[in-house]
Amino acid sequence: MQLGDPLLRAVSGPVERPEEARLIIRDLRATLHEFQRTHGFGRGISAVQIGETHRVIYLEFEGIPYAMVNPEFEWQSEDRFRLWDDCFSFPNLMVYVERALAARVRYQDLSGAMRTIEGSGPLAELLQHEMDHLDGILAVDRAIGRESFCTREEYERRHVGTR
Repeated sequence: MQLGDPLLRAVSGPVERPEEARLIIRDLRATLHEFQRTHGFGRGISAVQIGETHRVIYLEFEGIPYAMVNPEFEWQSEDRFRLWDDCFSFPNLMVYVERALAARVRYQDLSGAMRTIEGSGPLAELLQHEMDHLDGILAVDRAIGRESFCTREEYERRHVGTR
């Protein structure tokens, strides 16, 4: 789904039985891999981005897949950091946002077992980005100011190699 689709603003509802999310996870994984193949980036996707308004996220971070059902924040640090964020739903737009430096999310796996994932920096940002999708919030809503937008092409011209 692309920016402007009203479904992206929907608040996702819980999954009654985690094993019922198996097909959604399969579709999320396939969609993420196709996006990575065609765009060259992507680490996570939320169910709403494929038209499913359930609280389901699929991440691949540092080679580890995470199938997350009914995720909820347990904690977010007060320390913040700023970064240029990108999104599957608007791949050619970069948005300068502020996020918690660290975060912990509790979720169910596909068998219903409770799990926790905690991270800082890039993992914390990814968790917050995907959790926002479940609540109908997009990176454009988190923009720090009017000058917090640029095209991916402009971003790469100005920022790649300067990190």
